[in-house]
Amino acid sequence: MTNAERSASKPPAALGFDHIRRRWDARLDEWVADLLPGDYYVTSHREWLLTRLGSCIAVCVNDPVVGVGGMNHFMLPHASESTLTPVSESARYGAYAMEQLINSMLKLGARRDRLELKIFGGARMLSSLGDVGRRNISFIRQFAQLEGLRVTAQDVGGDQGRRVMYSPKSGRAFVRKLEAIERKDVAANETAYHRQIDREPVGGDVDLF
Repeated sequence: MTNAERSASKPPAALGFDHIRRRWDARLDEWVADLLPGDYYVTSHREWLLTRLGSCIAVCVNDPVVGVGGMNHFMLPHASESTLTPVSESARYGAYAMEQLINSMLKLGARRDRLELKIFGGARMLSSLGDVGRRNISFIRQFAQLEGLRVTAQDVGGDQGRRVMYSPKSGRAFVRKLEAIERKDVAANETAYHRQIDREPVGGDVDLF
């Protein structure tokens, strides 16, 4: 396939997702969207989503009937053991990330009662933040239970980061543990991201659905 043909084959991004970096992957013979901490993306086209996780969580969501799906990548800083509820201040980032992902999918024709969730991440990698990975896992499990969302697969915890590839249209996910050099990069990125969101106020209200 020529460069011109590849460009012509690039799926259009859904409204509001033009900022997500997408690239052609010759090995997969598909377009791939790269998600960073704080990102989320939804699509109804054939393309793959890729992210690397340490203590952060990525939730992959799919409606298998209409082939709409997406992924988010979030961190829940400073959550305490006694306040892990979707409406608590400690979990606002996670609740916001889930709201945005699911509501964006509904706009593309997905139905909430058909959604299937796959959960990844939550490793213990950042000693400076305590075991934020475990708290992230507790949050998303409790969130899914309270909101009646079906979790069909998960690979969480441990002390190694993960590389997650997800096909939103089919719902297929592939996970591998990170190599040492990748773990260093992910730890550095998550530390920088934590410092960034720690300085920024949380904007807007969270509407649970």
